[in-house]
Amino acid sequence: MPGTDDPRWHVRARHALGHSLRLRLVALFLLLALGMTLAFLGGMQKALGIGWRDAARPLVADYVDRLAAEIGSPPSIERAQALAQRLPVNVRISGPRINWESTPGPWHERAWDGAEQDSPRGQPLLQRTTADGHRIQLGLNLASLQNQPRRVGWITLAILLALTALAYGYVRRLLRPLDDIRSGAARFGSGDFGTPIPVRRRDELGQLAGDVNTMARSIHRMLEAKRALLLAISHELRSPLTRARINTELLPETADVLAQRQALLRDLALMRDLVTDLLESERLGQGHAGLHLEPTDLGALAREVAAQLTAGADLEPVWMEIVPGLPELSVDRSRVRLLLRNLLDNALRHSAGASQAPELALQPEGTGVSIVVRDYGAGVEEAALAQLAQPFYRPDASRERATGGVGLGLYLCKLVALAHGGSFDIRNAQPGLEVRVVLPGA
Repeated sequence: MPGTDDPRWHVRARHALGHSLRLRLVALFLLLALGMTLAFLGGMQKALGIGWRDAARPLVADYVDRLAAEIGSPPSIERAQALAQRLPVNVRISGPRINWESTPGPWHERAWDGAEQDSPRGQPLLQRTTADGHRIQLGLNLASLQNQPRRVGWITLAILLALTALAYGYVRRLLRPLDDIRSGAARFGSGDFGTPIPVRRRDELGQLAGDVNTMARSIHRMLEAKRALLLAISHELRSPLTRARINTELLPETADVLAQRQALLRDLALMRDLVTDLLESERLGQGHAGLHLEPTDLGALAREVAAQLTAGADLEPVWMEIVPGLPELSVDRSRVRLLLRNLLDNALRHSAGASQAPELALQPEGTGVSIVVRDYGAGVEEAALAQLAQPFYRPDASRERATGGVGLGLYLCKLVALAHGGSFDIRNAQPGLEVRVVLPGA
């Protein structure tokens, strides 16, 4: 916890106050209590001030007259000393013959007198002049009372802290459904709809939790219906596609049919890959449940995928930089192979006519491994970067169709990275495009 010597403690405190509804409510409670206290004290002081001027001051003036008369004229030190012992007052006598104080030390007449004006007799309220020219001054003796205000102050502070703690506890209990709603929203966002938000109360927050549960159930039903429909369509398409491919391959390889036959086979292969990618995207959308983890040497796997892509094709070899001694990660080998193949295939297809061959770099990243694939092609517009990993998005549809892409390659790569708990980033490398994937370690 940062101390007051940390120059950033006030920033953190301001951030916590700005993002915590509980702290703001407790602060509001304290400010309200302080405001009410100040208003009450100010009002009482004003009321007592009016009462002091109208009623109490004449009574005090008459009482001081009686005390001065009791001391006598000329003043009697014995009577003044008896008065100081009997009452919590100090007495000071000064004049031509007698100069005496009951208690030497700080004089506290202002504790009585305050900022009051002179009495109607033309002299201060706690001061009287005798007939023989002596001046008698009275003041409070605070020696016996100095510990009591301190005790009252500590008790008041303890009560204030106790009330604050009770207010915070009550506010925390009052807002507990918000914690449940936040946790439930996080679960729903990650795809876990099995545990609804507990409804603890019947107030507005309880109704909100129930409404969020209803919304989550509706979203879950829609997602399940969409997934079931997509899987059913994908499965049903496989059989007619297989039959169409077999029938196409049985066509005679004559000169007038060969070109149409090859075009049909390419289109059927594209549809087959599309169905396969759709099925794979739905499986990966289920998160960790769809992974079969096994220890994998990513360097060897990357070399294998690059060799398969460039073997027998009129393509430049991929320039690879694989740091020796990469940690062996527990990953789904087939899915990571798919990720590497899609990234390298995308880089190779966009490197036609480029100044340099595509690059593949693997290096340690904490306990994991970072995979960076870059091409030196034309790149894409900055506005399109955020959408490149969206399903079926193609910044140049005609060029993508000509090269055989369907707009699912980078989307599948992102799903593979996220399913492993990693990250997926795309940026313009100028020239070309750079994709960086980080797969975490254990």
